[in-house]
Amino acid sequence: MSHLAHVDPEIAALVVAEEQLQADTLRLIPSENYVSHAVLEATGTVLQNKYSEGYPGKRYYEGQQNIDQVETLAIERAKSLFAMDHANVQPYSGSPANLAVYLAFLQPGDTVMGMALPMGGHLTHGWGVSATGTWFRGVQYGVEQTTGRIDLDKVRDLALAERPKVIFCGGTAVPRTIDFPGFAEIAREVGAVLVADVAHIAGLIAGGAHPSPAGHADVVSTTTHKTLRGPRGAMLLSTAEHARAIDRAVFPGLQGGPHNHTTAAIAVALKEAAGPEFRAYAHQVVANAQALGEQLAARGFELVSGGTDNHLLLIDLSGKDVPGKVAAKALDRAGIVVNYNTVPYDTRKPFDPSGIRIGTPALTSRGIPASAMTSVAEWIDLVVAAAKAGDEETITKVRADVKALMDAYPAPGLPVR
Repeated sequence: MSHLAHVDPEIAALVVAEEQLQADTLRLIPSENYVSHAVLEATGTVLQNKYSEGYPGKRYYEGQQNIDQVETLAIERAKSLFAMDHANVQPYSGSPANLAVYLAFLQPGDTVMGMALPMGGHLTHGWGVSATGTWFRGVQYGVEQTTGRIDLDKVRDLALAERPKVIFCGGTAVPRTIDFPGFAEIAREVGAVLVADVAHIAGLIAGGAHPSPAGHADVVSTTTHKTLRGPRGAMLLSTAEHARAIDRAVFPGLQGGPHNHTTAAIAVALKEAAGPEFRAYAHQVVANAQALGEQLAARGFELVSGGTDNHLLLIDLSGKDVPGKVAAKALDRAGIVVNYNTVPYDTRKPFDPSGIRIGTPALTSRGIPASAMTSVAEWIDLVVAAAKAGDEETITKVRADVKALMDAYPAPGLPVR
């Protein structure tokens, strides 16, 4: 980064500090990961310099000879990897991608159904504080208090009563397999468009570690980072029937020119995800999460739904008598990066909730095996107890142990060890 260091040493120093932080810490936020050197390189190319409103072969700017090929590669790779008829790789991120769904299929005031945010859903699935819950009529389903799982019979009853035009399945804190066929049956019965938001599990789907929504969902919405290990971007995939509506909603409905450097990086990530190494990675993510969950449960941690089928664990710390925010900040001081999170039927406020959310995509990218989850669970247990007791000495000791493990498993894509 010699040019950056010369022009703006302050920003350069912060980038270097972040590189070191990502190298030295155990990153357990489920939505974070490490991208490869190739993906990083693609995001920093001269494709940044080019404006390309429109779609391949139908642009509003000239000089698209190379850009059209880049975007076409990304589209074809996405369609192949996810077995969908159509792909749009232009959405800037997950929330605009979901907003394009609303523009494609709904009018203001129409009813949309999604999982309630406190139950593990996403803001853009019709939750009240989001534009999607302000401009549209959102109705929400949840999970059972006793099991932490979705009761599809209750989802069906709600759909029959409310008659939504769009149904979202998926979310941001859903540790169990999403029943795409079950949701599809409900959507067909009420005449709704089914949208599978697989932002968290896209990489698991690509690697065969989670069932696919292909053949069930009308539209698939996903980010391209998280378990997919691509850049910060998004995609919308659909059946052929909805291709035109999706494309028109993204452009010109919501966006201008696509970010071509991001499109290129998406194409690279999709190529990587089609390989056998990625398939092994996806299955290891799940194995690591399940191993970590078992070790935490053995130490008295309450796992929402009792465990996980994917990359994510949602932990209710009420029984440990430590608020989620307090635990998360203590874990951060120990070099274990998580996020505090509401749990279903939480009695605490969202900014000071009862739980934490953890996941294994990033640590698995470092090659850390399931056998190491015993140590990770032990560290989490020690730090949560130390947070309650005000024991900073233990937190400092765990920080050194975390650093030693990180040194043993260098992160991909980083210029530091």
